[in-house]
Amino acid sequence: MDEALRCTHRRLGIPTDYQRTSGLPVQVTPDDLVSIGCDVFGRPQRLRADAAEAWSSMQSAANEEGIEVQIVSAFRSVEYQTSLVERLLNQGQSIEDILTRVAAPGFSEHQSGCALDLTTEHTEPLEEEFEETAAFEWLTIKASKFSFYLSYPRGNEFGVIYEPWHWCYRIKAD
Repeated sequence: MDEALRCTHRRLGIPTDYQRTSGLPVQVTPDDLVSIGCDVFGRPQRLRADAAEAWSSMQSAANEEGIEVQIVSAFRSVEYQTSLVERLLNQGQSIEDILTRVAAPGFSEHQSGCALDLTTEHTEPLEEEFEETAAFEWLTIKASKFSFYLSYPRGNEFGVIYEPWHWCYRIKAD
């Protein structure tokens, strides 16, 4: 972790042992981010090129089976992740609680350009109810064929809340 990120963590009150206690790896921003269209809020989204290709194939396959999977969020910079944490702190939430729902800047899978937060029609984004949808059932069965996996299942080792909407592309080894 570089000094600028350490400084950001100190300012936000993130514990100095966060990396060790969370088990989350430091993420690197890829240099091959490509557009994947807009999210459900109309914001442009990006992924690293290989993840974008896999996402396109996965979304097409789901559509062919009558399943609609929509993007809520994809790539997020360190600065964006910092602003998320700051907003929650400004709402009076404790850093300990925030870090069970939002990875510290520099540690979010979204920064890797591989993570997607997903939803489907008639479902509130970023809510556990997503697990009750046909889209979640389809992802559970088929996402691995496209190298996507559920990052934060119930009782995950990282201490992050259950996030049925958060899927990450597993980078293939060369």
